Amino acid sequence: MTAAFWFPAHALAKDLRSRGVTSAATVVAVDSNPKYVKVRLVSGPRAGEEVKVSDYAGMYPDVHRDEAMLVTYDAQQPTRVLSRAWVEDPPANLPAYGTSALSVLCLSLTTAAVIRRLRILRSETGAAG
Repeated sequence: MTAAFWFPAHALAKDLRSRGVTSAATVVAVDSNPKYVKVRLVSGPRAGEEVKVSDYAGMYPDVHRDEAMLVTYDAQQPTRVLSRAWVEDPPANLPAYGTSALSVLCLSLTTAAVIRRLRILRSETGAAG
C-alpha cells in the first residue's frame, strides 16, 4: 500500500517539474470532502478550459471556490494537473508514511510472534528429550 501511495504521487510531481506548463487558474468547484478540486485555466495555451486537479496521494490543496491559484499541467496529458506549490515542494505524503508505520509495526509483531513460538517449541522438545 505504501508503494501505491508513494510512487504515483512522486512520479507525477517529477514529470510536471520537468515538462509541465504553469498557468494561472481560478477554482470553480470544490467538493466538501474534498474528493475533487476543479479549476478553470486563466492563462496559457489552454485558457478557459476547466480541469480537475490531480490528487497527490489522496490529498488535495486546501482551496475555496473563486480562489486564484497557480497550477502546473502536463502539456501532453492535460488531465494531469497539480498545484504549482506542490510541484515545487511536494507536501508530506501522510498516507504513505502512515502505511509505512503500519507495515513496520505488523512486521515487528509478526517477527516477535515467530521468535516466541520458536522458543516455546525448543523448550518443549528439550524437556521431552
